[in-house]
Amino acid sequence: MPPLQLPFTINLSGKVAVVTGGGGILCSVMAEAIAACGAKVAILDLKLAAAQAVADRIAAAGGTAKGYAGNVLDRPSLEAAHAEIRRDFGPCDILVNGAGGNHPKGTTSKEFFLPGDEAAQEGVTSFFDLDPAGIRFVFDLNFLGTLLPTQVFARDMAQRQGGQILNVSSMNAFRPLTKIPAYSAAKAAVSNFTQWLAVHFSKVNIRVNAIAPGFFLTDQNRALLTRADGSPTPRGNTIVSHTPMGRYGEPGELLGALLYLLSDGASFVTGQVVAVDGGFSAFSGV
Repeated sequence: MPPLQLPFTINLSGKVAVVTGGGGILCSVMAEAIAACGAKVAILDLKLAAAQAVADRIAAAGGTAKGYAGNVLDRPSLEAAHAEIRRDFGPCDILVNGAGGNHPKGTTSKEFFLPGDEAAQEGVTSFFDLDPAGIRFVFDLNFLGTLLPTQVFARDMAQRQGGQILNVSSMNAFRPLTKIPAYSAAKAAVSNFTQWLAVHFSKVNIRVNAIAPGFFLTDQNRALLTRADGSPTPRGNTIVSHTPMGRYGEPGELLGALLYLLSDGASFVTGQVVAVDGGFSAFSGV
């Protein structure tokens, strides 16, 4: 992996940051950027090895970080991680809620429901075939997976009357993609919750914002958007053709918005959902 290039730096010295889903492609880069600006960073991930690998990269670059195992859907797991982080680094000043994802059981096979699709077809999942358990999993992972870590880690901020929460929404919250109703609706809930929480915490000096990434290649979507030889799938072609900048984003291109929202320069910015999407949300398709 090439060395991290920051678009600019901010001073986060003395701060403790927690990044959930920190072992993933996008959130690991966010964690590295926060560490490069001087914060001590707790990388929280369901897979401890993935979290520690990111922490090791940060340490190799001269930063301070440690990996922690944590399940964002299990409050006792989060409480245990919180206790470890407080012991190692101190109370949390910055929380990045990056854990999330989709599930095949919350996904339809076709983009459009056509006449005759009401009849069950082998290997085809229509809207009427969606599994409530799969939809529930997607909502839990994205919405409860944002709410529960906030309940656990933002208490530190409330007690000290200061802190920042950055949620990770999605372009799907602005413009729902075909085939993934559960994920799109769950991320819309994250955006709405970001606004609600910003108002709720406004009197204790906790700012709450979100980044809504457009389309970036990650471990979760790579097989859907590219073939084994790297060429685009039809869905990948459609996404790029509807992105005015004509390409996918690079993980480092999230960092300008991230650092701005975490900076003192954004001290009066709260309740905002910032799209980083190459123009996708602005394009009508014609």
